[in-house]
Amino acid sequence: QVQLVESGGGLVQAGGSLRISCAASGRTFSNFAMGWFRQAPGKDREFVAAISWSGTSTNYADSVKGRFTISRDNAKNTVYLQMNSLKPEDTAVYYCASRDGGLAMIRPLAYAYWGQGTQVTVSS
Repeated sequence: QVQLVESGGGLVQAGGSLRISCAASGRTFSNFAMGWFRQAPGKDREFVAAISWSGTSTNYADSVKGRFTISRDNAKNTVYLQMNSLKPEDTAVYYCASRDGGLAMIRPLAYAYWGQGTQVTVSS
């Protein structure tokens, strides 16, 4: 059974940084692409970033390009999202997701497994 557990969320001031993590278990982590999505109150879940199985290919939403960095450590079965220059509009619950494939896809429907989410709140 695939399990994804996010951690590292919290409250940060605008302009600050935060790194969130997602620990995966239940299958060979290094074979599959991973993604981060977020959902703010009253809004649909939206794509943030994705990384291929090898880590050599990444995709980012336009709203976070240049500020967020996705990475993975296959030895630790963990994917990270480094968030810099945070803005109040980045406030959301951030979800980690895993695909049944190796490509870094941006559509939520491309992901089969989801974590419970971690809250990130950016104060102005």
